[in-house]
Amino acid sequence: MPPDSAALVAGASARPGLPAAWRAPLAALAAAALALVAVTASAWRAMAHQCWNIDTYNHLLLVPFIIAWLVALKEDDLAAARPRCFAPGLLAVAGALGLWWAGEWAGINLVAQAGAVGALQAAVVTVLGLRTGLLLALPLGMATFLVPFGDEIIPPLQRLTAEIAITLTHASGVPATIEGIHIHTPAGLFIVAEACSGVKFLIAMVTLGVLVAFTRFTRWSRRAAFLLACMVVPVLANGVRAWATIHVAQSIGAERATGFDHIVYGWIFFAVIVAALLGGAWPFFEREPAEQGWSAADLDRMDWLARAEAFALPPAATACAIALLAAIAAVAGMI
Repeated sequence: MPPDSAALVAGASARPGLPAAWRAPLAALAAAALALVAVTASAWRAMAHQCWNIDTYNHLLLVPFIIAWLVALKEDDLAAARPRCFAPGLLAVAGALGLWWAGEWAGINLVAQAGAVGALQAAVVTVLGLRTGLLLALPLGMATFLVPFGDEIIPPLQRLTAEIAITLTHASGVPATIEGIHIHTPAGLFIVAEACSGVKFLIAMVTLGVLVAFTRFTRWSRRAAFLLACMVVPVLANGVRAWATIHVAQSIGAERATGFDHIVYGWIFFAVIVAALLGGAWPFFEREPAEQGWSAADLDRMDWLARAEAFALPPAATACAIALLAAIAAVAGMI
């Protein structure tokens, strides 16, 4: 076990339980979160349905576990901090609830779901304080990926995949014509359907890319390069996959090639691309995941943070204020 990991385990074992300073704030946060989820339940139900029943978003089921892991990495820093409610955060809670209401009113699920998640993110900072919010900046940011997104980019991804596939098809000597997302070849007609757009692969890679970029790199240039690779490589790889299916079909037939493609792409191709990206980035990793984000010592050196923490409320009062905002949002949603 690495020394840093051993220290974390030893520190966790030495603690008898939850520090007293955290008990009231965490109870207040639980009450505030319950009120927010109750009011925005329709958005949470829709997100749960999409993540569980639509394979494009199945990977989002891992996000809560990733968030829990990232929080656990900050255990020592959190134990050293003293949570102080941040009253100005109520404005962010109100804004997120307004976004949820606007999405519900307009019938735009993405907006409503972003507001529901944003309200919880803002509640964490409001109840536990700005200092805690900075310590938990990465897990709070990763919570954004709880919102299922990507349907909007399916049509352009379909067209881009078709263009890559037809270019490679011509380059490999197979005669073919293209009409939008329809590719005509001697072996038959191939359609770049929504399931073949590569959106599932792209969204999963972006989620992984953000996680790796902010846990393994310190320089923004390397973060940007890795995130760019996580967006470009999946798109290009999906185009190559579509071309390979078309090329193989010229020998074994379109039906058999399509069935083989689904198996290979679903279980092997994705894993190979992920392994290649991580393997290529591995020599450039700059830190261990436990070192991500600010430390308690870093925050102690921020004079402005101490001044911002002057805007504090008792935990119970903060939870009541959030519950009141949630009630107002609920009434507004009925009008």
